[in-house]
Formats: sequence, structure tokens, C-alpha cells
Amino acid sequence: MRTTLKLVVPLAVSVLSVSLLYTFYHVRTERRNLRNDLAHRAAALAENLQENLESSPWKVNDRGLNSLVEKYRQREHLLGVAVYEASGEKVAATHDLPAALSNRPQVAARASETDKGIEVFQDMDGAPTYLYAVPLHRNDEVTGSLTLVYETDYIQARVLRVLRDSLLTTLVQTVLIIALAFFLVRWTFTSPLVKTAKWLRNLRANPSDIAAVLPRGEFFDQIHNEARHLARDLSSARAAAEEEAQLRDSQLSLWTAERLRVSLQKKLEGDALFVVSNREPYMHVYDAKREHIRMLIPASGLVTALEPVLQACEGVWIANGSGNADRVTVDGNDHLRVPPHRPTYTLRRVWLSEEEERGYYEGFSNEGLWPLCHIAHTRPLFRPGDWMYYQRINQRFADVVLTEMEGTRSPVLLVQDYHFALLPRIVKEERPDVRVAMFWHIPWPNAEAFGICPWQRELVDGLLGADLIGFHIQMHCNNFLQTVDRAVEALTAWDRFEVSRRGHITQVRPYPISVAFPAAQQNGSVIRIGREGKAAIFAELGIEASLLGVGVDRVDYTKGIVERFRGVERFLELYPTYQRRFSFIQIGAPSRTDIPRYQQFLDEVTVEAERINARFQAGRWKPIVLLKRHHSHEEIARYFRAASVCMVTSLHDGMNLVAKEFVAAREDNRGALILSTFTGAARELPDALLVNPYDVDQLAHAIHQALEFSQDEQCARMSRMRKNVYEHNVYRWAANLLSDLTEIRVESGLKHEEARAS
Repeated sequence: MRTTLKLVVPLAVSVLSVSLLYTFYHVRTERRNLRNDLAHRAAALAENLQENLESSPWKVNDRGLNSLVEKYRQREHLLGVAVYEASGEKVAATHDLPAALSNRPQVAARASETDKGIEVFQDMDGAPTYLYAVPLHRNDEVTGSLTLVYETDYIQARVLRVLRDSLLTTLVQTVLIIALAFFLVRWTFTSPLVKTAKWLRNLRANPSDIAAVLPRGEFFDQIHNEARHLARDLSSARAAAEEEAQLRDSQLSLWTAERLRVSLQKKLEGDALFVVSNREPYMHVYDAKREHIRMLIPASGLVTALEPVLQACEGVWIANGSGNADRVTVDGNDHLRVPPHRPTYTLRRVWLSEEEERGYYEGFSNEGLWPLCHIAHTRPLFRPGDWMYYQRINQRFADVVLTEMEGTRSPVLLVQDYHFALLPRIVKEERPDVRVAMFWHIPWPNAEAFGICPWQRELVDGLLGADLIGFHIQMHCNNFLQTVDRAVEALTAWDRFEVSRRGHITQVRPYPISVAFPAAQQNGSVIRIGREGKAAIFAELGIEASLLGVGVDRVDYTKGIVERFRGVERFLELYPTYQRRFSFIQIGAPSRTDIPRYQQFLDEVTVEAERINARFQAGRWKPIVLLKRHHSHEEIARYFRAASVCMVTSLHDGMNLVAKEFVAAREDNRGALILSTFTGAARELPDALLVNPYDVDQLAHAIHQALEFSQDEQCARMSRMRKNVYEHNVYRWAANLLSDLTEIRVESGLKHEEARAS
């Protein structure tokens, strides 16, 4: 109530003040208008009478003259008319002329002297009057004056009436406005604010209440959003503190976002951090009508892994601006502060033409390097034109990096993935003082396989410009060093996993990437979705089943989706009792659809699903449901929590974070993971059912084994996998990578500047 009054009282005073000012102005205007109207009527009457008097002779006490002026006496508000000679003697007058006008008034004398009409408002015998005098002429000489006298009581009465009505109106309006303001303030401000404050108070005692619904409204949307972000930060900070206390108590060492932030700030010692990747963490796109802009967060393990690092270091993320509304959301330097709700680092967008996109990204990167490194029996295509674009874009990104680094001493650069193999060398030659780390997110094949690439020497030389090269597993490190030995002149120290080329040392290390555990699980809040969630999913899809299998992949020929479908088909053949009970849902996000091989593979996956369904489908039961669209993290987590089994059957993968995301989502310690031995994740999750995705019978038996696991077996396996993912999370990956990088000695910035100056 006190807050409401503090807001309403100033408003009431303001409204009242404005209303009173308007009333004063209105009264003055009314008085002025009435006086002007009286003056106009007096002037018109005086002019008429003046003509009559000047056209006929007149003398003192002339009866005819008295009769003439008496005729005008009946005019409204007119008190009397008097005619005076130039000497001041009264010549004629109406019978009830006020006594004060027996002698010529001053206004009549002035009219004679100035030879023009004179008016004056004055009190006469205690009553307000209006006098108007004009000169009278004969033979072009002023011979006297005519004076009209009007009563003005009616003006004062009218003004008082207007004042009364205006004050009454002002009072009524003020009361109504105050009442309305009181209601609106209570409804749109005070009440929502009280609810928000109550919610924040409850949150201090119960962090899980962050999902409570806050009041909605145009004026409070922003403050509600900020309150939610603040609440999340509070919840995360509390969870981190509790977690840190538990870790100290149990003498464990778990990396969290907060620990990563503190560690990096200490290790970097103020050095600026720059990240280069093809994919941006936030993209902006127009809606269908191009009227509104939506912000999207691309579904990417790379984004998930790197954003905590950038937020911890206030860094700069340099990426390809791929959204059709990206250009309109940046400033004049192509910069954008992100995340939107709490900007902590800068996104620098680089623009590519469609032709450059086709050559550098679709062509060399994804029709050349991608199939070459994955060994998925798809022939890589190496076109000289694509190589030209790959070189051009690597140079362009390097130029942008160098521009962003201008004036920065001892910067740190993280280059991400196979799109930028040439960039480390380009940057290092210009800025030897930069610490450069290159993380290769896909597999590195053996030396014989990589030798297919016509430009293997240039690629390897570009990578060796980095101070540190990271792969997911040790085998990929070994393959890379073997490739170095065959492709370029360099000294390889296998005992230290270092390469010396052109006097520069490059370290090669395995850094298994991972995921961040959902915050709700870290602070003890558990989301349950059991049978009811599974039933809801089946109902939404319009199928009848009781057991759910799930796969989540981009529609890519390296993911083993067709092999997975054939494994489901063989499973239903060998174990027919599971028909009408088990349905497999494949979430397949279309990917790189401008590349013919990907278009062809999407058709293959669709045809294979339709073939198997045509063979087994009965009533409302379908063995395979293919969902060909992008799904949010929240949607995917819902399927993970409801699934009896998750299948990850990649034909070749650097790590595959889907396996770890499934494990992280299973806070109920239920479900089973079927995992390809050709993924990096297979080396970290031995409690999964490891399979060769090319062996259809092995896949079928693995599905059966997973569905037949007892709850104790499920719990034991999942608990061990969750412990591994929990302890070896994405923050630990980033901490290990950056810790090793910051310990590398490079040429000092001062020495570099002196060398350039000389």
C-alpha cells in the first residue's frame, strides 16, 4: 500500500496541478472573450450613433438629441449614453445615466484629445462598468464626444460560473484519474512486483522453484526475464557451492562452470581469448513473412563445449554469419554481444557468399575432408576450385582474427575443427606471440587414407602452425603423427608427442570432449518422466507400443542410421514377441541438404524406414518412426528420459556426444545404451553394449539384451556411465586443453613488436 501511494500521490499532485493551470487559463480566456465581445458591440453601437449625431445639429438640452440617444438605451447591458461638448459640458444623456457621469469622464476627454475611440473597465459607484468613448466631429473638427456605459456584472458572474464548473470538473477528473491510476498501479505494477518478490524470497529457500510461473505483462516482461536469469544464476551458484563443499568433503575434484571461470582467469592472467569456428553460437533468422527476427541456438556439441569458456574469459568468438537476419543484428564492426540475456563475450561474424559457401564448406570441407576422415566408404571429392575457396576463406578468417587481436598482448586462440586447417600457420607467421590451439573434432584416419588428399602437405603444414593440436582419442593422435612423418619434413618426438617443424614445436594431445550435466540434476532436483512420459510420446505420434527405442543424429551417412534400421528389422525377425510392443523413434535432423550425397542419403533412410514399416506394421503400431526435423535440446531430453534403449551406431565418429547426452539425461539410472565400437565414446563408456554396426545380428541381439536387462543391471551399468560423464564433463575438457595451452612458452609480445619494427 505504501509503495502504491508513493507512486499515486505524485501522480495526483501532477494531475491536479495541470488541471488547475488549465482552469486558470480557461477562466482568463473566458473573461477575455466576454470583454472582447462587449467591446465589439460597444464599438458597433458607438459607430452607428456617431454617424447620426454628426449628421444633425445639436445643442445643450436638445430634446431631439435626448430622444435620439434614448432610443439606444434598450441595448443589452447598456446602462446609459451621454454626449459631451468639447468644453466638457453634458449635451444630452439617457434618463438613468449614472450620476458619476454628470461631468465628463476622463475617457471622454481622452477620446476628444486623441480623436479616437477609448475604452476602459472601471468601478463606478461600487459596480464594475465598461466605458467606451468616441469623438464627435463637425466640419472635420472635434466638437465633442460620445460615451457609452455598460454594466459588466454579467461578465464576472459568467467567469465565476466557468471557474466553478472547471474546478468541479477538475475535481471529478482528478478523483477518477487517481482511482484509475491506483487500480492500474496495483494491477500492473504493485501486485506483479509483490508476486515477484515473494517468488524470489521462496527461491532463496527452495532453488527448485525457478520454474514457477511469474506474472506476465508488457511492462514486466523484461524485469521478469532478468529475474529469471538472476534466479538461475543464484540457483547455479548455490548448486556450485554445495557441489564444491561435497567435493571437498569427499576429496574429489569435479570441474564446474564456476571453477572453470576462476581457473581460466587465473591461468590466462588477463590474456585475451579468441575462438574461431565455422558455426556460430547464436544465429538470427527471419520468420516466414520476414516481419520478425528469431534468435536460434544451433544444436551443436561444439557450441555447448565452448560457450562456458568464452563466458569465463570475456572472449571473442569469430564465426560464419549463416543466419539470413545476421547482418541486421550486428554493429558497424560486425560485432554482437552475447548471450542476449546477459552479454559476457563478443560474437564477430564473417560473411561468405553463396559461391564461397559451396566451395569452402560444402565442397572441400564436407565432400572432401569429411568422408576422407570418417572412412565411411563414401568416396571423397577433391576439386581444385573447392581447394581455392578453402584457402581463400582460411585466409579471410585469419585476417579477421589478426584484426581483432590488434593492440592485444599475448592473446590465446582456439581454432575449431577441419574447416580451418590452414589458419594456425597463417596467424602464427604474423603473430608468433599468439598461443594457438587447434582442436580437430572429427577422426584423423591412418596415413595411407589421408594420403588420398592431393593437398595433404599443405593441410598438415597449416595445422603444425599451432602450438597445441587436440584430438578426442590417442589413436587419432597416433594417426596424425604418422601422417606428419609421411607428408612433411619434420622431427617427430614420439615419446613426448611433439613435432618440430621450421623451429616451431607443436604438441599433440588427446582431449576427450564431453557434455555438461543438466543443472537440475547437479543441484538435486530430479525430473521424472517414466511411463506417463512414454505414453504421452506414443500418443502424440499416434502409435501403440509399450517399449521405446531412440536414436538422435544428423541425417549423415557416417551415423549408421540405415544399419540401425536393419538391426531393428532383424531384431523383430528373431524375437517376434516384441512386435506390436517395441517401436524405434529416429530423430533425424536434415543436414547439408545442398550436397547431393546428403540428399541421396536422406532418401535412402526414408525408403528403408518405409520398407521395414510396410513389412511389419500392424494397426496403430509401427516398428520405426522417422522424425525428419530439427528438435530442441528440451525435446530430445524428453525422448532420452522415456527410452528403454538408445542406439548410437556411428560407422566412424571422433567422439559422439549423443551417447553422453543420453547418459546425462537418465537421472533415474534406467535405460540401456547400445554404442558403436567405432566411436570415441566407446573407450569411455564400457558399460554400454558395444557393437559393430555392420553386424546386423549383433545389433539385433544387443537390442534384445538391452530390453531384457533387469532393473538392477540397468541401474548398475547406468550409474557407472553417469559417474564417468559427470566427472569427465565438458568443463574438464576445456580446463585440460586451455591449461596445457597456457603452459606453452611462445615469443613474447614485446619481442614480436620489436621484430616487426626492425
